[in-house]
Amino acid sequence: MKVEKTEVVIIGAGPSGSVAAGILRKQGRQVLILEREQFPRFSIGESLLPQSMEYIEEAGMIRDVVEAGFQFKNGAAFARGETYTDFDFRDKFSKGWGTTYQVQRGTFDHVLALAAERMGATLRFRHTVESVDVTGAEPEITVRSPEGETYRVQARFLLDASGFGRVLPRLLQLETPSNFPVRGALFTHVEDRVPAGGNFDRSKIRVTVHPKHVDVWYWTIPFSNGRCSLGVVAKREYLEQFQGTETERLKAIVADDPTLSKLLKDAVWDTPARSITGYAANVKSLWGNGFALLGNAGEFLDPVFSSGVTIAVKSASLASKCIGRVFAGETVDWERDYAVPLKAGVDTFRTFVESWYAGGFQNVIFHPNASPEVRRMISAILAGYAWDKENPFVADSRRRLGVLEQLCAA
Repeated sequence: MKVEKTEVVIIGAGPSGSVAAGILRKQGRQVLILEREQFPRFSIGESLLPQSMEYIEEAGMIRDVVEAGFQFKNGAAFARGETYTDFDFRDKFSKGWGTTYQVQRGTFDHVLALAAERMGATLRFRHTVESVDVTGAEPEITVRSPEGETYRVQARFLLDASGFGRVLPRLLQLETPSNFPVRGALFTHVEDRVPAGGNFDRSKIRVTVHPKHVDVWYWTIPFSNGRCSLGVVAKREYLEQFQGTETERLKAIVADDPTLSKLLKDAVWDTPARSITGYAANVKSLWGNGFALLGNAGEFLDPVFSSGVTIAVKSASLASKCIGRVFAGETVDWERDYAVPLKAGVDTFRTFVESWYAGGFQNVIFHPNASPEVRRMISAILAGYAWDKENPFVADSRRRLGVLEQLCAA
C-alpha cells in the first residue's frame, strides 16, 4: 500500500478545515485536506456571525468571501406573535467585526476550500478516511480514493474537521451523549417573494417563536438572490405530530404561526424539505495523541444563535496556533491552550441556548424597556463574541443572565 507523508492532515473541507488550512499555510506548513464529498454540496448553518470574519480574515480568505456576492448581514431580528425586535451587530459591546453574510453553504464552503487550495494546501474531494492509528509517534490514516484504491498517510498532526461526519469520534470511540434534549429540524430553501419594506429586513436573520410553544422556533435566512432558507426546530415529539412528506410537515408547522405564514404567503416551495434529528453531540476529549477535533466534530449545541460556524473557525484558529508553536519548538498543553479556551465560549453559548428554550432569554430579548448598555452586551454575544471576557455576560454568564431574567420577569 502506498504511504504518503505530510505535516498536517485535515479531515473535511468545511469552514473549520479550510480556515485551519489557510492559517497553517501562512505558517508555511504542508497541508493535505481529505473531503469525503464533492463540493459544492448542500449544508445548513447559513447565517454567519460577525466574530467568524476575524478568523476568515486570519486565514487570508476574506477577499474570497467578500467577492462571492453573498447576502450582507448586520444583525438578527426576533418575532413572537405581533412583537418584533432586532439587534444591529454594529452596535455592540465588543470590538471587532459588526457585519457578516448570509450564505448558501454549498457555495460558501466551496469558496473557502478553493481559497485553501489557492494558498497551497492539497485538496482531495471524494477521498474517505477508513481507519486511523494514533498510537504511534505520528498519526497514520488509511484513505480510500474515488477509484477504490487505498493508501496511507502519515502526518505530524491530524485535525478532524469532518463536522457531523464525526470521523475521529466514531473511529476512536470518543463520542459521549449530549445533555441537551433530542431536538430535530425540518428545513428547505424557498423563493420567498417577500416585498421590500415592512419588518422583513433581508440583512438580518429572522427568528420566529411559535405562538404557543416557547421551545419551538423558526429560522428565515434571506439570501441575495430572492430566496431564503426556512426551517423549524423543536423536540422530536412535537415534529412527529405532523404527517406526510417533510415538505408537507414543514408547511403545516409554518401555517401554525400566523405572522410567519402571512410573511411567506406568496413563497414558492420549489425544493423538497429535509430533516435532521438528534444533532446535539459531545465528546470525551477534544484532543489526543497527535490529533484535535474542530467544530462540530467535537461538539454541536443547537442552531438557534447560528453559533456553529463561529465555533468551528474559532477552533481552527486555536488549533492552528498550537500547531505553529509545536513546530517552533515550544511545549503545548493541548487541554490548557486549546480545549479550555474553546470550551469557555461554547459554555457561554450553552448558557444562552438553555435559557432560550426555557423562555427566560426570550423574555430578555423581547423586553420593551431594555437598558441600551445591556442590549449592546447581549448584541455582542448574538454577534458571536462569546470569548470576550470584558463583557460581563461572558465573564459571568449564568449568574448575570439569571439576574436579568428575574428583572425582566418582575
